[in-house]
Amino acid sequence: MTTQRLIGIVLFSFSVTLLSFAWVTPGIPPNKSDPDPIYHLAFANFGPINTDIFIADADGSNARPFLPDPALDYNASFSRDGNWIVFTSERNGSADIFRAHPDGTGLEQLTNDSAFDDQAAFSPDGKKIAFVSSRNGQADIYILDIASKQITNITNDPAGDFRPAWSPDGKWIAFSSDRESTKPKGFVGFETAHSTEIFIIQPNGKGLRRITHNQAFAGSPSWSPDGSKLLIYEAEVAEVNKITAPVDLKGSTQIAIIDLKTTERTVVTSTPGEKWSPHWVSPDRIAYCSGGPNGGIEFLTGPAGKRGEFQSPSWSSDGRKMLFHREQNFEKPPFAKLYSRDKQFQLIRTGIFPSFSSDGSQLICNDKTAGIMINKIMRMNANDGTHRSILFGDSVKSALAPAYSPKGDKIAFGFGHFFQAHMGPAIADIAVVNSDGSGLKILTDGKGNYGFPSWSPDGRKIVYRAATDSVKGLLIVDVETGKITTLTRDSHDNFPGWSPNGDLIAFTSKRENNYDIYTIKPDGTGLKRLTTDQANDAHSAWSPDGKWIAFASGSGGFKDESALHPLNPQPYGEICVMRADGSDKRELTDNQYEEATPAWMPMKRLPQ
Repeated sequence: MTTQRLIGIVLFSFSVTLLSFAWVTPGIPPNKSDPDPIYHLAFANFGPINTDIFIADADGSNARPFLPDPALDYNASFSRDGNWIVFTSERNGSADIFRAHPDGTGLEQLTNDSAFDDQAAFSPDGKKIAFVSSRNGQADIYILDIASKQITNITNDPAGDFRPAWSPDGKWIAFSSDRESTKPKGFVGFETAHSTEIFIIQPNGKGLRRITHNQAFAGSPSWSPDGSKLLIYEAEVAEVNKITAPVDLKGSTQIAIIDLKTTERTVVTSTPGEKWSPHWVSPDRIAYCSGGPNGGIEFLTGPAGKRGEFQSPSWSSDGRKMLFHREQNFEKPPFAKLYSRDKQFQLIRTGIFPSFSSDGSQLICNDKTAGIMINKIMRMNANDGTHRSILFGDSVKSALAPAYSPKGDKIAFGFGHFFQAHMGPAIADIAVVNSDGSGLKILTDGKGNYGFPSWSPDGRKIVYRAATDSVKGLLIVDVETGKITTLTRDSHDNFPGWSPNGDLIAFTSKRENNYDIYTIKPDGTGLKRLTTDQANDAHSAWSPDGKWIAFASGSGGFKDESALHPLNPQPYGEICVMRADGSDKRELTDNQYEEATPAWMPMKRLPQ
């Protein structure tokens, strides 16, 4: 498995596919007689765009595609007799469990739920499947009886459970879980780092037993052929933070063996670097994959296997074949329609910080895969992502988080250097250019870190985040006169968004124990907290009619081991919407990748 560029809440990595959306018709006003309009949201998703599954020899050579599809296919494994392959696919919308024969025949969908179903594994007799699902609100381990289609939740814990593996006799299931996590902080400081331990449980949900007590990270258990030991990869939380950090810090994991009778743990590797997905290929041969530019298939003894990207490899019971998935599309930034759990809210995946022109014909976003990089402003056709061009950019300063003015004639953005906590002193201003990229105008004083602008509905003012020696919070600047007024004075206030009718400003703040969405009047009165869950909520954006607020939320928790997704500090982020008063929260996405920075397309209707 080589490193995917998966970046944090404003740091992303993407692939792209160009699709034409017949349902996007710029310039037509909304149908006001429609009581339930269809909305369209663009947002950033930093998972892969098209992973396919491959079958290969045990060392990764002679790989051939298995059921290639434009949608995501991943996390495949063999049945013990080798007659079936079970895998996750999004070919029908949400992530569901499928099976097929190794030659691609007999394709069958085994689960059909709008929730996230993934990480499936056959029981030794091939009659049942253990898999991870979020259908109960968090990632639990479920058992599917293939014949009866009966599904049973065997863990049912508020925390996340991942990567189930059956014992050879079928009496136990090993898995990783963050149920004992103390929720340490990640690399940036505001995100939750992932720490997991190994557990075993009987298929009927009884006999839960904790195997590791490291208060660190342990994952992807694999049973020895005689069922007496577990093979895992492990790391200190600090090393996992390096792997998932928004910059490539080259963390290290090691492979360890745990004797289930004595609980003795033996670390069998010592070299630096990322090592994942260990597996007993035979009683005396252990395989795993390594990360980095020279990563690939490794064996504990003997020569290394094929080099390249091998995500989530698994081997057949006879040790002769292996399965893995890898990315097939590397264009970026992306433009693709994605599945939404609520058909009233259609989703488009784009680059980071998207913004639509007032007539809905143009989309701007940042061109790079990470906010920590020197970003330029890219413009493209909002109908299909074509006709791309760099509208504005600088070789030294970043033009981050662009926002069209209400009339579409101006673009505001943060201009300078960001992420001062990790990149050294960072000065950034609020800047404005014409819609063609000309006429650069700096609105702030060059003495602080200013960013994330949002226009008032009349286009006369901009609210933005400020961090200076004397002022930390949200400020409002008059675009014409340059007059600045203070809106808030909390250092945790960020990502402001002005409502379409101008009476409220939504923003993110940590005024309690975690980040939540708040609203406030432009005169600084009427502060109201809208979200109250125990997870971070951020990146709020108003719908064009002011009835809804979209935002990114971590309330669903982790859905996979975070160390398997490098450069991805917050893989628990999902896109949600709620009414403007904070009621009627709806989760639109449900997957193992982070999504953030939503933006609404101007309302319109299809021609009659």
